[in-house]
Amino acid sequence: MSIVSVHKQGDHSSSQSENLLEIKNLKTYYPVKGGFLKRTIGNVKAVDNISFELKKGETLGLVGESGCGKSTAGRTILRLLKPTEGQILFDGKDITRVSGKSLREIRKNMQMVFQDPYASLNPMQMIGDIIAEPIYNFSKKSKADLKQEVMGLLEKVGLPPDAYYKYAHEFSGGQRQRIGIARALALKPKLIIADEPVSALDVSVQSQVLNLLKDLQEEFDLTFLFIAHDLSVVKHMSDRIGVMYLGNMVEVSNKDSLYANPLHPYTQALISAIPTPDPRVKKERIILKGDVPSPINPPTGCTFHPRCPMAMEECSRSKPVLKEVKPSHRVACHLY
Repeated sequence: MSIVSVHKQGDHSSSQSENLLEIKNLKTYYPVKGGFLKRTIGNVKAVDNISFELKKGETLGLVGESGCGKSTAGRTILRLLKPTEGQILFDGKDITRVSGKSLREIRKNMQMVFQDPYASLNPMQMIGDIIAEPIYNFSKKSKADLKQEVMGLLEKVGLPPDAYYKYAHEFSGGQRQRIGIARALALKPKLIIADEPVSALDVSVQSQVLNLLKDLQEEFDLTFLFIAHDLSVVKHMSDRIGVMYLGNMVEVSNKDSLYANPLHPYTQALISAIPTPDPRVKKERIILKGDVPSPINPPTGCTFHPRCPMAMEECSRSKPVLKEVKPSHRVACHLY
């Protein structure tokens, strides 16, 4: 269990109703090739028709077990992957099909913090050059101004000035992730997609990096899409949470409502698995039967029905739609 201590956050959704990001019926499929001629014989349905919105200044946590499509969703939104279907609206503009110069301009406002802080940094470049590169690409500043700006970013993420002249291998995992965060901040973006930013770090370092992200969110007025599988981390970081299963969004709610009263059987199972720090508190664990089905050939109807303890006949026949069953609490389940 990750024990984190993160600054308390306000409810952004009440003060800012304007959406920075809107995802409508997004699908991302990977073609499966086969045969002598390598024809497409099927698709891996990594993201299969998800919709949600993200308000300015808020943090939406995206959770689910490995292989549920949350990282693919993040990369598709950032347009690192090409969407198969659906719409991505960023700051009121449809960016689903943009390319070339238009996509380059949008990239200034959308950045990513990657899961592996070492693989995402060039081992041949000095840290100063890694952070300076995006600034240099978009604004032809003098070397002196560029260095001053990078030094300021290093200070913001809690790294010493001499980090400028060092290489990635000279830093610990937590420090490397701080470098990744500084690089993401370099262009002063509106949206940061954090793809499991602390899962590769030591538990003792996780809380420091999470606190840093919260401080920077406040200072730079950032909006976060926070992707993770650790539900205790997501609870502390997020204003609202979306739960994904096999490429589908099964539940979206504000964090208090989701943790106090999860509606979808899958969410209930996930939350029952969170360890309780007090050994005297007895908690009933929901054990799901079977394995996650293949995204190449997902089950008909509700994709969760083969493992669901509450499955009905209707569940195998028709796919439930994500609908609001309580104020600001949406669920895709035939039980409601």
